[in-house]
Amino acid sequence: MVDINIPQDLLPRDGRFGCGPSKLRPQQIEAFSTVGATLMGTSHRQAPIKNLVKEVQEGLMNLFHNPEGYEIVLGNGGSTAFWDVASFSLAEGLAQALVHGEFGSKFATSLSAPWLTKPEIIQGDAGSRKELIARENIKTYVYPQNETSTGVVAPVQRLSGVDEDAIFMTDATSAAGGIDFDATQTDVYYFAPQKNFASDGGLWLALMSPKAIERAEQIAATDRYIPEFLSLKTAIDNSRLNQTLNTPAVSTLFLLNEQIKWIEANGGLAWADKQTKAASDLLYSWADKTDYVSAFVTNPEHRSQVVVTIDFDEKLDAAAIAKTLRANGIVDTDPYRKLGRNQLRVATFTAVDIADVEKLIESIEYVVSRMS
Repeated sequence: MVDINIPQDLLPRDGRFGCGPSKLRPQQIEAFSTVGATLMGTSHRQAPIKNLVKEVQEGLMNLFHNPEGYEIVLGNGGSTAFWDVASFSLAEGLAQALVHGEFGSKFATSLSAPWLTKPEIIQGDAGSRKELIARENIKTYVYPQNETSTGVVAPVQRLSGVDEDAIFMTDATSAAGGIDFDATQTDVYYFAPQKNFASDGGLWLALMSPKAIERAEQIAATDRYIPEFLSLKTAIDNSRLNQTLNTPAVSTLFLLNEQIKWIEANGGLAWADKQTKAASDLLYSWADKTDYVSAFVTNPEHRSQVVVTIDFDEKLDAAAIAKTLRANGIVDTDPYRKLGRNQLRVATFTAVDIADVEKLIESIEYVVSRMS
């Protein structure tokens, strides 16, 4: 296709719309270049790093409305590592997994370890979701709050009628920090910080209930083989000392902390929720009124406010549109690679300016007008 130069006045001020790693605010980078840089290359067992970890833990607890008895646990690795942590250190007996995309599927697969009962999978079609079902003898219910691959959201909500010792695990990687929720409605709310928290990789974090912590400690006391790196009991013990088993990603911690403080200063999680809702509504409203695009997630109640997936008419090549946008400085709008749809996927995370989303729409319209 011919080169298309989008006029400067139609371009977003910041063209980063990727679903991870996400846009970092300039103020975060500026703070890192001064204060954060002094922490690099120092021991994570000493006060400066331990104090940073403590500040992150306390900040997240405030952001998540301080549920009584819950703790912020963190460890090395990302959400992928935590799936294995859960299978070794938290799951027991029969699990039920809600799957409606790639990341929910990967977590369900990790619960198929040979020492566990094969999980019951409730499989929904990509772009829609089903619901968890309370059943006798199910000990663990798992689901993604936000399916990053498809842009489907699910409520953080316990089921009635479940076994008394059952726990709920919420994959919140692309939702945490951008969608408000009631923490008492789940037992493990885990995430990596490179989405709404505008940080980098190398860590997983989890808000854990007393019941989930008790489960982890009980399993650790059995003869189950648990590698130290995947031991949740080890992560809990270290987290209570404001540290991780191995050296953490210090820059990730610093950038995460800056984002937590910024969200709190603006009004907390309620403010972040309004911010992402307003940004995503712009795209959904545009898709609903434009003849050559449509929202991939057809049910408005299932549509994510932090990851928006927009299908294009078959006469238009969404990959070519994404390539043209990239050439003009608007990056990472490609669809999830394994979904294979003619669509764009746009992150409307907390740090994404609403004005930039408006300009993104104008830029797409300009490109399409030159392709027709």
